[in-house]
Amino acid sequence: MQTFEEFNLSPEILRAINELGYTTPSPIQAETLPLLLSEPKDFLGLAATGTGKTAAFGIPALEKIDPAKKTVQVIVLCPTRELALQVSGQIDLLGKHKSIRSVAIYGGASYGDQIRGLKSGAQIVVGTPGRVIDHIEKGTLRLEDIRIFILDEADEMISMGFKEEIEKILESVPREESKIWLFSATMDREVRKVADKFLKDPAQVQVNQKTMLSATVEQFYYMTREPNKPEVLCKLIDAADEFYGLVFCQTKELVINLTTYLSDRGYKADCLHGDKSQDMRERTMRSFRERRVNIMVCTDVASRGLDVKDITHVINFSIPRELDNYVHRIGRTARSGKKGIAMSLVTSSHLRLIGQIERLTKSRMVEGRIPSRRDIAAKKVLEVLNRVQAQSDFKKPMELLGDKGREIIANMPADEVVGRFLAMMIPDVFAEAERVEMPASAVRHGERSRDREASGPGASSSGRRYDRPRHSGPASRGGSDSRPPGSRYSSSRSDSRGDSRSGSRSESRPDSRSGPRTDSRPSFRPDSQTSESRPSESRSFGRSEDRPSAAEGGRTSRSASSPSRPSGPSGAGNDRRKSGFKPRTSEDSGGIRKFQKKNPDRERATDKYRNLRQERDL
Repeated sequence: MQTFEEFNLSPEILRAINELGYTTPSPIQAETLPLLLSEPKDFLGLAATGTGKTAAFGIPALEKIDPAKKTVQVIVLCPTRELALQVSGQIDLLGKHKSIRSVAIYGGASYGDQIRGLKSGAQIVVGTPGRVIDHIEKGTLRLEDIRIFILDEADEMISMGFKEEIEKILESVPREESKIWLFSATMDREVRKVADKFLKDPAQVQVNQKTMLSATVEQFYYMTREPNKPEVLCKLIDAADEFYGLVFCQTKELVINLTTYLSDRGYKADCLHGDKSQDMRERTMRSFRERRVNIMVCTDVASRGLDVKDITHVINFSIPRELDNYVHRIGRTARSGKKGIAMSLVTSSHLRLIGQIERLTKSRMVEGRIPSRRDIAAKKVLEVLNRVQAQSDFKKPMELLGDKGREIIANMPADEVVGRFLAMMIPDVFAEAERVEMPASAVRHGERSRDREASGPGASSSGRRYDRPRHSGPASRGGSDSRPPGSRYSSSRSDSRGDSRSGSRSESRPDSRSGPRTDSRPSFRPDSQTSESRPSESRSFGRSEDRPSAAEGGRTSRSASSPSRPSGPSGAGNDRRKSGFKPRTSEDSGGIRKFQKKNPDRERATDKYRNLRQERDL
């Protein structure tokens, strides 16, 4: 069917549909409405996210409700608070001319307001499983007049652990007069079990099950290393024409740390996760919808609850543990036939998941090229020049120049005037890049920052790789530390803390349990570091200088700060070899550990133990 008028809807519903701007039903609506508007029956609908399932069940539910009866006649169960609020709001818009009201009940909000909403005569309840059970047990939600029970995003509710709650509610619903409508984006084994147990001879509709994703979404993945992900994310955001999107992370801690990282770099970012209070979540969503914030960092808990118009990008900072969540994340963009872009940051250890996602979604992901600093700088310069070209009122400023101003301009070529103007308008583009670090807990340990993509953080303005001079870090002990000097993450613990006592994190250190090892974890520090000790960041495509050595006034390592050791460019590693201190045996490892436990000052204990070892060897 091509229009909603062909469904024989009531004038009140048609009027509301026209006011919302709907003209043509989506595929799931075109196939679902004729079935649900006819005789009562159980129903099973499978369709990708963002295809219009809310209207597909909301319109027939509104048509079957008796507006004169001020009792609950329809229950819609949703996985998250955000989705419950959005479904309730959509139903209110569709049913406003029929005097049908809905109430949203969910955890984290006051019982009093929800009870008043139930007693005021709301005919539709939209809620989350836990709070719906609470109201049923309290007796504030009565089920004797229920005619339709709707499971929205059933697969997500089951994957979130609500299967027992769903079954408990369904067992409480009187089945003589009521019908169950189940909607889901995927059909796994657990969803099939619930459908087989509670649905009686249901009518079924499947839409877009060949691809599981909207046909208008473009999917890209970018190969990088784990410590380089924050910098790559910033480059992708900067390279986008107009970024208004979501960044999905695996954990709440990573969401918080990444949001802080982006905010510190000047991006308008906020976060959404399960531990936020309901008031904070609503304020965050309001800011995002009003575009006062254009980057929302969130966990999978929010992937089903965000229905925001015109989201342009969805970025997977972390590949989801359950690949079905990839479908739900990507479904936040390219909704209602609009175009969208999905990006995923992938490490080499997770590359195999790309093939699994392609097989699951029956779609193709394209490997993307990480934009270089030069690419981003050229884009920003062009944006400024376009604004200059669009400026029409330029004669008045020229009149105010006067003879002195004209003399200044006459002494500068046109290229120099433009260059100085651009450097003044966008100074961050031309400033030298400095280190900015995320907290240690923000990134998975165990991978070193050796990502030297030709177009990534390790590329200079000319596209050449950085040639880092030899030093006494890991490279002097048989490894090549290819971390560029402009990298945001350092292998030195003293770099991130600004404390000369903390020592070098990447150098070989003894371990009483497993012998000496090279701790290759990136030196992200927790958020407790002060603003003075955390270096600032200015985004630039230009080449940054190497970190100064101890002799040049830079931050010093532990060995450089020791009074009994020579300091300077030779560094800690060469100093240890010259002194004869070689903690490379289990005897040395155990000895120094025990010695350090008896002496709280680790630096002084190390020096003393080294001297004792030298005396014994002599």
